[in-house]
Amino acid sequence: MLWVALRFPSLALEALLRGHALRESTGIPWAIADSRKVLACNAQADALGVRPGMGLAAAWALAPRLRVQPRDEATEREALEGIAAWACSFTPHVSLEPPQGVLMEVGGSLRLFHGLASMVDRMRRGLEEMGFSAMLAAAPTARGAWWLAIASSEELIMDPALLEAALAVLPVSAACPEPDALDFLRSIGVTTIEGLFALPREGLGRRLGRGLLDSLERALGTAPEPRAIFAPPVRFAAKLELHGEVEHAEGVLFAARRLLVQLEGLLAARQAGVRRFFLVLLHRAARPRVVEVGLASPGRESERFMQLLREKLSMIVLVEPVEAIRIEAADFEPLRGYTAGLFRDARIEGEGWVRLIERLQARLGGDAVHGIDLQPEHRPERAWRVLGTNERLWRGEAGTGARPLWLVEPSRRLKETDGMPHDGGRLELLAGPERIESGWWDGEEVARDYFIARASSSALLWIFRERSGGWYLHGLFA
Repeated sequence: MLWVALRFPSLALEALLRGHALRESTGIPWAIADSRKVLACNAQADALGVRPGMGLAAAWALAPRLRVQPRDEATEREALEGIAAWACSFTPHVSLEPPQGVLMEVGGSLRLFHGLASMVDRMRRGLEEMGFSAMLAAAPTARGAWWLAIASSEELIMDPALLEAALAVLPVSAACPEPDALDFLRSIGVTTIEGLFALPREGLGRRLGRGLLDSLERALGTAPEPRAIFAPPVRFAAKLELHGEVEHAEGVLFAARRLLVQLEGLLAARQAGVRRFFLVLLHRAARPRVVEVGLASPGRESERFMQLLREKLSMIVLVEPVEAIRIEAADFEPLRGYTAGLFRDARIEGEGWVRLIERLQARLGGDAVHGIDLQPEHRPERAWRVLGTNERLWRGEAGTGARPLWLVEPSRRLKETDGMPHDGGRLELLAGPERIESGWWDGEEVARDYFIARASSSALLWIFRERSGGWYLHGLFA
């Protein structure tokens, strides 16, 4: 087995501020407070001397411009579960380590991602795109990987024989974070896990409890560690605060990308895609505005989502500034991977056409771009229908008679001389009649005799004569 540990030391801060595109470049110091003490702070606050555990009064004395947000544990939990859902795209064996960690058993996925180093690089890129920074470590045991991550030792250990030596040099606080137990160990000169290994197990258990002994055995792999496996949700809903009013719709794209990368990971984990998702723009004093983004075929790529969302937002004028966004997606459809062809790949070529259609629909509207299909109806004006991008073509017979490419709607009355039709001159009847009688059941009955005629310009026309009298032009042959 091989476990990867992701530890998020700044989760309290990033869960609240990752929707702010310029949080590191504006020069504004930020901190998260819990019980009147600093829990986490950004780089600007750290540069001014603010540290976790410091009282707020002392922090403000060092950084008068410090902006403080109260801790939101519900938001942290939601963010951690969102990361876990994204992590399921690497392996189905994902486990939460609250309040700041996610553990992943990736031994069965190494070949798929071309080795551990390649997989770790991909994880780091994905986390950065979602707005999170993590301490990442790997080890043959879940507890061992977690201790490495706690100690900020980002080692990737695959050989079980090297595990004990790697853990031995870690500070004892990685294995025993309880203050009383930590004080006791330091008082007897134990500062590293190596010193903990050297202590008599029975005495250590009586003094500090069986739990620490169990952790040591699990870290070394001499005892199993049962873990609850995280199940990715069947729908997606995530919210981001913007921390600044956005007055132009396109200004929410940065924050939206954070959430769309997260959505892509969830869909990959469930081997699914979606045909639409919703961006909800949240205002201070107005009702939320819902932007629906549709796809011509099921998809899960965040870049594809972003292209369509950018087209949609370019057409929107905001009447109220946006303070937060939420992205929602449901109705997941199966979408498995495929093997590309060695030569010409018809699937990829067809997908390019689909992408063009959905981008046009995003810009012009869903009703402005559609297909045309036949339907079983004898009346020519009713023998076709609008075909949506997600509908299948009708596979029935289209009829035996010749039909023009273009219909004239409504049909145009022709002049008549000596019982023959004229249109800039007398028309020469070449074929017909083809009788069409239909529609008596719906009140739109027709009784017509259709002919193919040649005009003086040599154009071929489709004309008909009403049973009640009169000639009409109804179509033009290409």
